[in-house]
Amino acid sequence: MAREIRWGILATGAISITFTKDLLVDPKTRGVDSIKHTVVAAASSTSSARAESFLKDVGAPAAKAYGSYQELVNDPNVEIIYIATPHSHHYQNVMLCLEAGKHVLCEKAFTVNAKQARLLIDKAKEKGLLLMEAFWTRYFPLTDYVRDVIKSGKLGAVYRVFSDASARMSPETSFGDGHRMVNPDLAGGALLDLGVYSLTWPFLVFWQTQDKKTPPTVVSSMTKVCSMHLYIFTTKNRQYKGTSADESTTMLLTFPRDASAGGDAHAIATTSIRIGNVPNAEPQPSVRIQGELGELQLFPSPQCPKSTKLILKDGSVEEKTWAQPGPGKGSGWFNGFLHFMNPEGEGQGMFWEADEAALAVVEGRKEGRQMDLSETIAVMDVMDEVRRQGNLVYPEKVETVHYPVSA
Repeated sequence: MAREIRWGILATGAISITFTKDLLVDPKTRGVDSIKHTVVAAASSTSSARAESFLKDVGAPAAKAYGSYQELVNDPNVEIIYIATPHSHHYQNVMLCLEAGKHVLCEKAFTVNAKQARLLIDKAKEKGLLLMEAFWTRYFPLTDYVRDVIKSGKLGAVYRVFSDASARMSPETSFGDGHRMVNPDLAGGALLDLGVYSLTWPFLVFWQTQDKKTPPTVVSSMTKVCSMHLYIFTTKNRQYKGTSADESTTMLLTFPRDASAGGDAHAIATTSIRIGNVPNAEPQPSVRIQGELGELQLFPSPQCPKSTKLILKDGSVEEKTWAQPGPGKGSGWFNGFLHFMNPEGEGQGMFWEADEAALAVVEGRKEGRQMDLSETIAVMDVMDEVRRQGNLVYPEKVETVHYPVSA
């Protein structure tokens, strides 16, 4: 009999809607029959009415609706909590859940800085609880395929990875001043929101698939948001000072390796709010994994690649597409993110990370198998160093490790 996992949903924004709709798709549609997901409660920091509306939208109207996160963590029927607040609030929210004895699946970026992440990991260990970064990309079947290609030796020794996660939106016209993408109070900017995706593929290739895991060094370049309406008037000479939100960042990472493994490996990880691949142009890979015997390309984005192309030195080419499972055509069921909807019956792909978290709870594991907490820390350390080099500092209430801190 399938083990029922009782979920609480903390925050009711767009990503929570997408995740929860995926969560409630029967796991058997993706070949999983040992677990069953149930949403028993959701909380909005605004009101219980908003939580009720959310539960109705996602198809869980019988679940309890709360108007505060404290009420959610106090619910004894909640077993594990999915956190989908802005990453500026993750430290406080995760600590609240852990202190209440709840397992946690927390959205990326895991925290604002590595110090916060380390303290959360310490608390989870103290409490004996699962703590897992909700890095959905790491649990795709496509990602398993990438790992297999690298480990199989088809590419030979892999020396370089190119990875770009960009949004191609105008900071001047796409967002209001308070939008999470540009608001320093929400740790806004390209790096923590998008850049974490560009880092996942270099880390998968040169960290996760290596026997000896050594953190990379990084040299980076950063451009800040320079919209006039996001600037602060400072002097009568009409000079302006920018907000602490990055628009574009380029990172050159060097992963130390033994000579027997091919020596040091390089990765170029880029992210931008403003520029990126043109959607209607000839498809371009967002990720290129290059070895001595060929390269593996991923399309169209590093966060949700849907096709792969393996090009080998011997002239052979292997192209694959990776369909998303779900209720299927004729179901009348749709999911996606914001106004980008998938074809009828196809999920977004967030159910795989939910399955992994649920299986970890059942098996008594305290972290995910495909991105453990040591890797979460290593990625946060890189982003801390990139922010240091770019002089990107968020307000103290965002960077703090004190708990609790009022919003």
